[in-house]
Amino acid sequence: MSSDDLRIRLLIVDDEQSIRKLCVTVGESLGFACLEADNGESALSLLEDQPAHMILTDMVMPHMSGLDFLEKVKKLLPRTEVAVMTGHGSIETAVQAMKLGAYDYITKPFSPLEELRLFLRRMAEKVRLVDENRFLRERMDTETKLHGIVGSSAKIQDVLRLISRLKDTRTPVLITGESGTGKELVARAIHFRGTFATRPFVAVDCGSLVPTLIESELFGYEKGAFTGALKSKSGLFQTADGGTIFLDEIGELPLEMQAKLLRVLQEKEIRPVGSNQKLKVDVRVIAASNRDLESEYRNGTFRKDLYFRLNVVTLHVPALRERRSDIPMLVHWFLDRYAPDHAIQVTNSAMKSLLQYDWPGNVRELENCIERAVALGDHQTIDVNDLPPAIASASPVAELFAESSSGLTSTDLEDIERATIQRVFEQVKGDKVLAGKMLGISRATLYRKLKRYNIGSRAASASSQALQ
Repeated sequence: MSSDDLRIRLLIVDDEQSIRKLCVTVGESLGFACLEADNGESALSLLEDQPAHMILTDMVMPHMSGLDFLEKVKKLLPRTEVAVMTGHGSIETAVQAMKLGAYDYITKPFSPLEELRLFLRRMAEKVRLVDENRFLRERMDTETKLHGIVGSSAKIQDVLRLISRLKDTRTPVLITGESGTGKELVARAIHFRGTFATRPFVAVDCGSLVPTLIESELFGYEKGAFTGALKSKSGLFQTADGGTIFLDEIGELPLEMQAKLLRVLQEKEIRPVGSNQKLKVDVRVIAASNRDLESEYRNGTFRKDLYFRLNVVTLHVPALRERRSDIPMLVHWFLDRYAPDHAIQVTNSAMKSLLQYDWPGNVRELENCIERAVALGDHQTIDVNDLPPAIASASPVAELFAESSSGLTSTDLEDIERATIQRVFEQVKGDKVLAGKMLGISRATLYRKLKRYNIGSRAASASSQALQ
């Protein structure tokens, strides 16, 4: 991608060359790639080959009026922002243009010239915000195809890469991770993204199986095998034949059942309860546990041979506190799920609390938190008061400043502030939007402090220039 592809492209449409040149000069000073057209027809032809992010058009032009041009642009490029110039100060025409989808209007001559500069800067900021939101939504839509695995952090990307490598194999997989991290989502992604996606996927919560009925549930039973067995019934392994069986919390299985499961994995056949015949099954096994199975087999509470049979590939799902940079994306994901008809905004202070909380219940707890906030809130904003008390009070950064301020000089406070910003900036790997939310300060304030303390100076400088 060339550097021009990364710049905002501004098209100036005016039949007066002096106005076009003036607008191009101001646009280029702001870092835009500028294009020119002297009438609406030539502008439309130009846009077919070089779509613009922003258009500044005159209202009175030969051959095609500014309003007609605006209507055609909105049909051709609905996402392009169009602002109108009027040399007559006609508010009525400007209002009509805004009803047709114009961003805003500006009168000429531009006096002072700084008015045009500020107008274009505001317009560009809206374009950038829309692009950021669109990128976030598209990225979330992509993650939807991964069965709800949402995130862009390095740790979750490692998980996604491993899923891609496992999806077309029949290799047993052991998924580890704390409760609520999304181990079943990972298992489903491995199955449904691969060549076996049309085959059965059967999820089994081993911890919820009645001990005396585990064998019959997994392997089925014959009619008359026990009291109440009025007819034969297939087990879950037969149901999953040709596909995948997901054994969640496998550490809950009794040792006796572990031995029978090991035999199934080795021989690829099962024997229903009450039957003398074995049945062949072709099932891929994905197991999961929030326990340390290696320690358990060393302690004799889990079979060593079964552990190594399952542990051909281990996939660890990180805790939410280990990938805090994914929290904003997850929050918007859950807002879309629980309030699809409302554009709910999350305040900076609320997001800061969400980012600072340690989430012992992981993603499941975050989902419950957002669902609760939607149910109890006003469907417009989520503020700190809408969060559970334990989460609302999670603000270590603010507490650090509060606790450290007493009896310190301004130099001491600057050192504390510098160290805090440096630590947060490194924690989020240079993500300025996330750093600002964690620190509870605006983006402009963050850029100013990054420059002042020479933190991430090269990146901060580039971002500051982009906003100018």
